[in-house]
Amino acid sequence: MLRYCVTALCFALSVQPVFAHEFWISPDRYQISPGEQVATSFRVGENLKGAAFSYIERNATRFDLVRGDVVVPVAARSGDNPAFEGALEDEGLWIVVHETGDSTLTYSEAAKFEAFVAHKAFADTLAAHAARGLPEAGFKESYRRFAKALIAVGDGAGQDRPVGLRTEIVALANPYTDDLGAGLPVQVLFENEPRANAQVELFAKDPGGVVTVTLHQTDEDGIARLPVLPGTEYLVDAVKMVALDNDDPEAGPVWKSLWAALTFKTP
Repeated sequence: MLRYCVTALCFALSVQPVFAHEFWISPDRYQISPGEQVATSFRVGENLKGAAFSYIERNATRFDLVRGDVVVPVAARSGDNPAFEGALEDEGLWIVVHETGDSTLTYSEAAKFEAFVAHKAFADTLAAHAARGLPEAGFKESYRRFAKALIAVGDGAGQDRPVGLRTEIVALANPYTDDLGAGLPVQVLFENEPRANAQVELFAKDPGGVVTVTLHQTDEDGIARLPVLPGTEYLVDAVKMVALDNDDPEAGPVWKSLWAALTFKTP
């Protein structure tokens, strides 16, 4: 039987998001038998609550199923909702991987940008923004999403691994088979290198549907240890802000945010 950390406050500070819309992969079931059907949806929202969006080919860069060293591209078609629905035949830990294309938003109010960078703990972004001579409002940000979900088929044995996304979150223990008494260690990567001192946001939905949010920080190896409880769905989120080589707001986006997400559900 798995053991879990039962004192969330020993690792984290409870928070309420002030400006964020996460993107995540939402399976209808996280544990299935070999050969059973599973449906996975793309969702956008807050606090693990959001509408399911269709797969749109022009907005997708990558959509794969990964088990160990095996990578199977998903044969999705524009309009599919759920984005994937099919049987997973082979026993083990499956990783659903999706990378979106780029989207753009405009900050019409300075307060919204300030709230976003404060919530995501981008400590130097406002100073860098001013140093580049950028306006407080009326500028664009580009963003891209990098999402993974862990599904246990049969015994669920196996290990999450880096799958080559520009930024991603890797579970260093298997949430379906390993001892989680000391929490679940995850590593945040950017361009295949650990992200030290990165903020990690953990969304936890208990069996009653109540969602709690806690903030964590990676160590020098890009690792954070997250408190987990049984029977709980989790979304792990980490965002990287990158300055673009453009200081002219009229010419296009001046910042790019890269959103990494990982979802799983403890037994």
